[in-house]
Amino acid sequence: MSLHERDDEIVDSEPVDRGLAVAAVPTPRLLVDHDTVLYPDQELPTAANGPTYSERDLYVSEETAAILQDTDPTDTGPMRAFKDWCAQQDRVPVPCTTATYTEYSRHLMARSLKVSTIKNYMSQIKTAMPPGKKPDNSLYLRLLENYRKNNKRALRIRRAFPLTLPYLMPMMEKAEEGGRPVGWRDAAMFAFGYRFLGRSVEDANLEIEDLTFTDGGVLVWLPEDKTHDEEQNLVLVDRPDIQLVPRLTRWLDYMAAQGITSGPVFRHVLKSGKVATAETRAKTATVRGLHLRGQTVNDRVKHWFGAAGLVTDGRHVSSQGIRAGAATDLAQAGATDDELERAGRWRPGSRIPRTVYVRPAQAERKDPFARVPIRLA
Repeated sequence: MSLHERDDEIVDSEPVDRGLAVAAVPTPRLLVDHDTVLYPDQELPTAANGPTYSERDLYVSEETAAILQDTDPTDTGPMRAFKDWCAQQDRVPVPCTTATYTEYSRHLMARSLKVSTIKNYMSQIKTAMPPGKKPDNSLYLRLLENYRKNNKRALRIRRAFPLTLPYLMPMMEKAEEGGRPVGWRDAAMFAFGYRFLGRSVEDANLEIEDLTFTDGGVLVWLPEDKTHDEEQNLVLVDRPDIQLVPRLTRWLDYMAAQGITSGPVFRHVLKSGKVATAETRAKTATVRGLHLRGQTVNDRVKHWFGAAGLVTDGRHVSSQGIRAGAATDLAQAGATDDELERAGRWRPGSRIPRTVYVRPAQAERKDPFARVPIRLA
């Protein structure tokens, strides 16, 4: 029997103390941190308990990589502003330190921005950081709470001017003057946005496949929205003044004549009057592809509001005004909180339908000063 075989035999047998020095076996490294939770009698986890990874576990496919590269979380307005600020301050933007993240929040507060705006910007910046290297936001939140207490006006939400029917109708009519395709698109988009009570991005995300025309209306399939993760099927009954069905079908027929029968409903129109396709938009495409950006919808609303010669009471005009206008019209017509909540797809129990639309409309109808006789000089 060879020495090697005798060694194997000794290892496999019961240990016998012969006074030999045995090298200590290193203890596997513990894998615990402040988030570790163990059940009673459960042993501490070590490196030996973990799986062994190969290269196969580390690579994603070319298709997955292409999607991730086209959806770069650092390519947003807040991140571009953050990078510019970091360059001025000689700080590293990605991945940023907690100190840089905290200091930038104070920079935003020094600009007297709204609390909601600061929270939105800081959330986008944190999301854009690589996994496992996101900054701690506890210090920023302490600054924000102090800012909230000492800047009450920063909590004020400036509402968009409500584009009720007396405003929306002239805008659609003006857009249709001259029979230009871009005007047909915008009129259809405004009519849909009003009847749908849609947020501008929801209107822009609409696809032809999502629409089914019914007798007297349109059935809309909505995969999700800001407050609902589940799909919804919404029936939009048309009205003689809105003319949703005629305006939508005119625009869809115009696209169908160019061979476009699927994809985004509201897409870019070229100077030639042709509707944008994947080929024509290749050189100027954004992350939204053929879908209009929310800002584009916003710009079109402002354009036709001004072109129609309309003026506001001082509040700003934006695409949100179409949703606000529809909600205002409903509230003034006597819609209840629940009816508005369902129509606008607000989160169940949301205060917005009640405080922003229903109560002001009720107060206007029940103004106690209306009982006081008017005295004219």
